[in-house]
Amino acid sequence: MTRPDPRRRANRAWLLVLPVVVSVAFTAVIPLMTVVNFSVQDVFSPTDRVFVGLDWFYEAVRRPENREAFVRTLLFSAQVLLVEIPLGVAIAVAMPRRGVWVSVALVLVALPLLIPWNVVGTIWQIFARPDIGLGGWTVANLLGVDYNYTLDSTDAWITILVMDVWHWTPLVALLAYAGLRSIPQPYFQAAQIDGASAWATFRHIQLPRLRGVLTIAILLRFMDSFMIYTEPFVVTGGGPGNATTFLSILLSKMAVGQFDVGPAGAFSLIYFLVVQILCYVFFTALTRSGR
Repeated sequence: MTRPDPRRRANRAWLLVLPVVVSVAFTAVIPLMTVVNFSVQDVFSPTDRVFVGLDWFYEAVRRPENREAFVRTLLFSAQVLLVEIPLGVAIAVAMPRRGVWVSVALVLVALPLLIPWNVVGTIWQIFARPDIGLGGWTVANLLGVDYNYTLDSTDAWITILVMDVWHWTPLVALLAYAGLRSIPQPYFQAAQIDGASAWATFRHIQLPRLRGVLTIAILLRFMDSFMIYTEPFVVTGGGPGNATTFLSILLSKMAVGQFDVGPAGAFSLIYFLVVQILCYVFFTALTRSGR
């Protein structure tokens, strides 16, 4: 009796991966090549176009509104990380570890994550209005703050930031909670025997073992916040002025609003490259700091 060839079995295994390869080709590779094709051409009509080389890339780098949107987006991502990561860890530490309240807490914390992005934007567009929204009316009337996110750029920025914190801090909390639940119980028993305080237990036991989970959380939240589009577009449309016009909104206006597919293609490729570089820098810095 002849034994089956392992190489033939491995070749059959590639057939199982083939649907994934085809799917990725149609959903990622082919659209990316289309964007690359448009980025080096000046398109006047479907049949009339001129090859311009790297001109659109130079223009994308030189345009001051692009640089301003980049700084604005980077600042927003930094603020998101500074607020959501500590807040998510604090919520995870405060959540119950056993009993019926564990399920209740997990469901309540996960509720904002179940709401679609455009619905979140619509909710906060109404909630933050000072005339009919409960949140905006409370801030403007009960707290006595002159608040109107449709007219004041600072109010609009704070509204988008608070909305993102409300929507995505639960993701950090759930990831941190899963990391806390994976810590063996003998560590806490030893800390209790030594008389360690709650802060000492968190600093020397919980936080070091959350490093891997927090690395994932920081990368996910940075990528999401740096590419944020739907929520601020629904709430403010990028305004007032350009106060909340992030890179994604600027790119959408360029590609869809003005139909400048050449500059938009070059800009989107630069945008994609910036995200990849920054994520690599984040990942390298976080992993090296943990060694």
